[in-house]
Amino acid sequence: MKTLNQKNQQIEKLSLEYYLNLQYPVTLYPDPEEGYVAQIKDLPGCLTQGETLEETMANLNEARELWIETAYEAGDRIPLPSSDNSYSGKRLLRMPKSLHRRLAETSELEAVSLNQYIVSLLSAISR
Repeated sequence: MKTLNQKNQQIEKLSLEYYLNLQYPVTLYPDPEEGYVAQIKDLPGCLTQGETLEETMANLNEARELWIETAYEAGDRIPLPSSDNSYSGKRLLRMPKSLHRRLAETSELEAVSLNQYIVSLLSAISR
């Protein structure tokens, strides 16, 4: 028969793969000197930067994996992703066709998706 402490240890010790597959909210800021800065606020100190959105997100994914692997190997507590159920992160947006065209053309020049480009613009003005 297992003690309560043994049961708690079993519950707390989830696999490394479990933590690596968690989806953490990302905060993205345009860098005033060029490029972008990205951060996972749920993982203290987990932030990075890059010249493009793709590079920044790739760097952040690597930083997230290293953060989690290091904490896991050290036996440190790994926070679960925060969630705010009142906001889904999805929003249907209507806009004039001319604005849609300008945003799409600019996102293409930046080599990012239209969604990524709009999110970066919104992040820049929501500080």
